[in-house]
Amino acid sequence: MDMPTFGVEEEFLLAAPEDGRPMPVADEVLGNVGRLADGAAVHRELRATQVEHATGVCTTAAQLEDQLRRGRLALSRAAAEAGCVLLATGSPVGALRCSGEPVPPDRYARIDAHYGDLAADYEACGCHVHVGVPDADTAVAVVNHLARWLPALLALSANSPFDRGRDTGLHSWRMALQTRFPGSGLTPHASSHAEHLRLVDSLVECGALVDREQTFWLAWPSPRWPTVELRVADVPLTVEGALLQAILSRALVATALADLDKGIKAPAIDPQLGSAAVWAATRHGLTGTLVDPVRARPLPAADALAELLRHTGPALRAAGEHELAQRLIQAALRDGTGSAVQRKAGPDGVVAMLAARTVPRVRALQAGTRGQ
Repeated sequence: MDMPTFGVEEEFLLAAPEDGRPMPVADEVLGNVGRLADGAAVHRELRATQVEHATGVCTTAAQLEDQLRRGRLALSRAAAEAGCVLLATGSPVGALRCSGEPVPPDRYARIDAHYGDLAADYEACGCHVHVGVPDADTAVAVVNHLARWLPALLALSANSPFDRGRDTGLHSWRMALQTRFPGSGLTPHASSHAEHLRLVDSLVECGALVDREQTFWLAWPSPRWPTVELRVADVPLTVEGALLQAILSRALVATALADLDKGIKAPAIDPQLGSAAVWAATRHGLTGTLVDPVRARPLPAADALAELLRHTGPALRAAGEHELAQRLIQAALRDGTGSAVQRKAGPDGVVAMLAARTVPRVRALQAGTRGQ
């Protein structure tokens, strides 16, 4: 099985080290960033309290891991020069709001004006995985096949239990915020790229979306690159979490491509069951019951991840990443996702914990896992 190329975009929060208050210093931080890996880049996000690192196009997990590490290190050093810390969290943890944020530029200003207060307090940080596909119609067909598995990826990434000092009771407050917007959740089934674009254009014309490049669907054909973009995950607490999202996402796309070659159609998903599956992952992370939206039944998180691993097994083995994925999934089930780690740290310790865990220390690809 040939494995597609892939790359990752990670969004981070810039915060005061003493209390986690978001700091609107993105331009200063980006100006301080040193050398990145070839093809990698850093960007501003919707709020001036956020920055993004995008890797280059990668072919192996080892190459991607190296770029993820270098990006986090470069941004954390630049943040320190600006008097703040880089936090890998899906939502702000400090009790205070930032003050004096500059007016967002260009397209971001249009988004603020379009959505009003829905966007005003939106400081959500996600992890987007791009996986290469041959053409736009194939991208749409792949997205149809991905829908069933996206809630499991969300649960595995959950890393936003707090909302400015308040425990929300959810494991992904970021996803709860995201679902307030139109054009969110599982991507509607489309038979072709032309049909997909007709739907997007209709949503723009009806005022639900700002433009063709802005939806909140959890996966879609990228409007800019020859990729499928999976945008389901909270930004993971660690490099290992981001790497796991990437290798599972690529394996899902490779499996979908293989199924398409065999003429296997994507299973139909009732929209309400799809919403229930996203909600269960948002609420429980890996701590409770998830939902299989195809079989219309609940199942424990461990069983859902076991099914995901079985489904992607041939692709993971073809890439030499099955043992790595298995090990990282077991660690997440044992130790909890970022949301559980944040709650364990508590309000007084969460900022220091996030600052320490965001910066990479121990390599995920230890001796003995490469090439397996």
